[in-house]
Amino acid sequence: MISNQILQNTIEGMKAIARADFSVIDAEGKAIASTLEDSGYLEGAVVEFAKSPADSQEVAGNQFFKVYDDLQLEYILVVGGSGENSYMVGKMAAFQIQNLLVAYKERFDKDNFIKNLLLDNLLLVDIYSRSKKLHIQTDMKRVVMIVETGSGKDNNSLEIIRTNIGNSKDTVTAVDENNVIVVKELAENESSREIDKTANVIMEILTKENIQNAHIAYGTTVNEIKEVSRSYKEAKMALDVGKIFFDERNIIAYSELGIGRLIYQLPIPLCRMFIKEIFGGKSPDDFDEETLTTINKFFENSLNVSETSRQLFIHRNTLVYRLEKIKKSTGLDLRVFEDAITFKIALMVVKYMKYMETYEY
Repeated sequence: MISNQILQNTIEGMKAIARADFSVIDAEGKAIASTLEDSGYLEGAVVEFAKSPADSQEVAGNQFFKVYDDLQLEYILVVGGSGENSYMVGKMAAFQIQNLLVAYKERFDKDNFIKNLLLDNLLLVDIYSRSKKLHIQTDMKRVVMIVETGSGKDNNSLEIIRTNIGNSKDTVTAVDENNVIVVKELAENESSREIDKTANVIMEILTKENIQNAHIAYGTTVNEIKEVSRSYKEAKMALDVGKIFFDERNIIAYSELGIGRLIYQLPIPLCRMFIKEIFGGKSPDDFDEETLTTINKFFENSLNVSETSRQLFIHRNTLVYRLEKIKKSTGLDLRVFEDAITFKIALMVVKYMKYMETYEY
């Protein structure tokens, strides 16, 4: 339940205060954490103490204490030294570790509940009954954020984010090794601007920790806890669609996906049929680099010929010539709004198809 590192940090902090050595050992005599260089000599005494009915005992100049988890023996705490002061220090240390067990167990229960909530593994009646048991408010504004940081044994993004932005109300968890999920609670007056600010803070933290190429996506705000899974699904879609159509951005919201959201839900055979019907056997991305640059710049400038030619540093007639060439090749005149829309959608469809084929979805 509690990581060995947390226990190690705890007893090192207590040693700095009490000036005594501490060892946390399991019932089989294996050291979990210790401020001693070698606590192996305690193994035999710990095993014997674990079998005894006593909850605390002085053995060979050390104080031994049992730490329980729901009446189940979890750890043996060994404190160096004898006498009343060592006993008092040991009792306080054992109490602290006991509280850590309770706190981490409660967090685990909440974490487990949120995971099942996100994955739609709970019945509606279970959602509300478990929320009440875990003291989670049901009618609170929330949004789900997914932070993709990549996998790897050295990737400690979960703890980094949990330490830096998590609070008692927000939940920071993970359902796989690649993504960290933040279920963020919002005040009534908080808007999408606040969500975006939080996303930027997370991105800055990850950059400082040398975690590169992270992506963050978030869904829409929901008002009921039963709707959290919808916000999670939206964030997942935003993460994928963002990589396809907004690859220059590392933070994307579901509400910003536009037509890309619709294209993402099209089956690949239908996409191929569309491209074939519009362009015959050609593909709209088969043009040379110069022509593609011209097309993209023309779209960026809302089909404005004068502004596009100025930004491309070419004569207006040169741009018109290129557009006529595209019209001759495809049958679509990009100066006509309907043709331009068709061409733009076709480019997006091809981009989507290539992405899906690359990642074998």
